[in-house]
Amino acid sequence: MKRAAIVAPALALTLTGCSSAMSGSTAAGDVSQDEFLTTHGLAGMDAAGAIDHLDQMAVADRPTDLIASVRTDELLLTDDHQEVVLDLPEDLTYVSIAPYVNQTHDCFYHSLTTCLGELGNEPIQVTITDETTGEVLVDEETTTFDNGFVGFWIPDDATGTIEVTHQGRTGTTEFSTTDDGATCVTDLRLT
Repeated sequence: MKRAAIVAPALALTLTGCSSAMSGSTAAGDVSQDEFLTTHGLAGMDAAGAIDHLDQMAVADRPTDLIASVRTDELLLTDDHQEVVLDLPEDLTYVSIAPYVNQTHDCFYHSLTTCLGELGNEPIQVTITDETTGEVLVDEETTTFDNGFVGFWIPDDATGTIEVTHQGRTGTTEFSTTDDGATCVTDLRLT
C-alpha cells in the first residue's frame, strides 16, 4: 500500500489549494477516531465512503468545521482540534475533476468540503485512458456534483488522459495516480 508521510496541518492545507484557513493540532484532549467521525456525520464510514459522501453533498449542506483533503493514498480529515487519517482502498486513488469554460482555480489535493468548480449539476461525458496500456478506465455519461466536480476511483500508478465533453465543447488534460499525482484536476478547459 502506498503510504505518504503525514505533513504538518498548515502545509497540508496549503497544498490542498481549495481550502479555507483552518488550523489542526493533535492535543491531549482529542477524541477517538470513531467519535471524530460521528461528530462530523461520517459515523461508520471508511475513506471511500466518506469521500463519496462528502463530494456528492449539496454545497449548502457541506460542513464548515471540517477540511477533508484527498491524497493519493489517504483521506486527511482536520477540524479545529485534531487530525484523522483514513487509508484509501488498496491499489486505488480518487481523482476529482472540475471541467470549466470560463473560470477555474489552482488545486492539487482535492478538498471535499471547500473546492468549488464552475459547472455544478451539469451532464458530461468522461473518458479516462491509461496511456501505458491504452486501456479505457472510464467511459461514461455522468452529471457533475453540486460542487462542480465529478470523481472516479482510478488504479494506482496510472498515467494518461482525461477527456470531457459538455454541450458540444471538449477538453483534455493529463492525470497521474502515482505517489506524486494530483487528486484535484482543475485544468480541463472545455473549448
